[in-house]
Amino acid sequence: MAGKRRKARILALQTLFELDTVAHPSEQTLARLAQEMAVLDEALKFATELTEGVLQNRQSIDNLIAATAPAFPLDQIAAIDRNILRLAIYEVVIDNRVPMRAAINEAVELAKEFGGETSPRFINGVLGSISLQTTR
Repeated sequence: MAGKRRKARILALQTLFELDTVAHPSEQTLARLAQEMAVLDEALKFATELTEGVLQNRQSIDNLIAATAPAFPLDQIAAIDRNILRLAIYEVVIDNRVPMRAAINEAVELAKEFGGETSPRFINGVLGSISLQTTR
């Protein structure tokens, strides 16, 4: 299942990135990307849950990012980093089915694969700060 979950997270991330940068309809974007990636039904279901969860809770997630990383205005954070953070924060703070450490590790891996040179360190720092806040 880990491979399917990873693929689902990548699909959700790519969908969120596209929605954030060009504002296409979410259902159409998710369906098109799922077809391009040849994602199976189980992974597509998980990707849909993640995408919809982030979109429904985007404002509260963005508020948490802004409060945790005040030196980095949300609109100045690279779009891919912003959406990796949104995805990870949704999974651990709102959905709460994934252990914090696992979500941080997965987010850092996504940052290594899709982000810039400093993305993994930035993602790790923000999520680490959030984990300290939520475990108090």
